[in-house]
Amino acid sequence: MLVKVKLLEELQSIDLKIDGRQAEKDLLLKQMADLEREVEESRLALDTLREELAALQAQKEVNEQTLAVEGDNIVRSEARLHDIKTQKEYQAVLKEVSTAKKVQTELEEQILKNIEEAELLQGRVAEGELKLATLNGNIALRKEEVQAELDKLEAVIAGDQSQRAVTTAGLTPPLINRYQMLREKRQGIAVVEARDGSCLGCNMHIPPQMYNNLYKGLELIVCPHCQRMLFIRAAEPAA
Repeated sequence: MLVKVKLLEELQSIDLKIDGRQAEKDLLLKQMADLEREVEESRLALDTLREELAALQAQKEVNEQTLAVEGDNIVRSEARLHDIKTQKEYQAVLKEVSTAKKVQTELEEQILKNIEEAELLQGRVAEGELKLATLNGNIALRKEEVQAELDKLEAVIAGDQSQRAVTTAGLTPPLINRYQMLREKRQGIAVVEARDGSCLGCNMHIPPQMYNNLYKGLELIVCPHCQRMLFIRAAEPAA
């Protein structure tokens, strides 16, 4: 059993290395996802600006068309003034012309406002395009760097997994299952050292007979408090 406990200790050491490297890998993948999300957010913001600009330009065209129609109406109404014979009709046409000119002025002001807003939006669109191009360039470079780091980690993890397979070959499936279950319940630590009569996993006292049995190595000893599997350094004298 001493040999198997030693193998379990080695297995845990390997698994902790794998855990750490997997955490590094997850962090790199998150960085990659964050970069891609930043680019996507920038692209969506640029699309929104372009849509706003297109809508503004469309409104400006409508205003210009309406202005042209009002201008034609004014010309026709003013031409009619020469043929009008009654004062009442003359006043009515003058009112039409006045109203049309007022609308014409409002449309011209709106068109000027459309132009100003379009110029501002065009500037923002240009800034957004530059930002997106810069981000795309940066993310391409960063992706290469991250991928290189991921490839290195994958190679190291593959080596750890091979070492793990060799170690687990010396253990029985029930023992491996028990070890895995404890790792899941105890934050990755299933095998701990016992020292000075205590479990170093939970720092609780171990019954003296159980502690002495660790030296014999005839059976698997688990902490009665945290249920972790125990081992003891050979250099420590028995009580």
